[in-house]
Amino acid sequence: MSQDTVACDKPLPALDGLSGQFYGWCRQGELRFQRCTGCGAFRHVPREMCPHCNSMEWEWARSSGRGTVYTWTVVERALHPAFVNATPIAPVVVEMEEGVRLLSTLVDCAPADLAIGMPVEVVFEAVTPEVTLPRFRRAAR
Repeated sequence: MSQDTVACDKPLPALDGLSGQFYGWCRQGELRFQRCTGCGAFRHVPREMCPHCNSMEWEWARSSGRGTVYTWTVVERALHPAFVNATPIAPVVVEMEEGVRLLSTLVDCAPADLAIGMPVEVVFEAVTPEVTLPRFRRAAR
């Protein structure tokens, strides 16, 4: 991950609590998800209790960073002023190898080129000195 940042005029995630821990790992160039130490299930978004077995015991487990495009939508008209010059944009839901789904964008793919099942891999984009976002690019499989 580069130490350089890109200009960001978009809303950014809050960096407190479990969300802050998730983005802290991203800042270090690692994609990690919570894994229940009781039943082994991965989960995202971060939360204290396992939705599968109700255990309160968990760890941050490193992700392979690989997944596939599960779904997407194309936004042609911005509903927030910060995105007026960013349309069209295609938010994608990526299904990770670990089974969790993550909402993000692809950095190297036009909306017209997206396909269900397209293999992708994580890349990290430092948008401020404090915030690094997980993005995705096409992966060769």
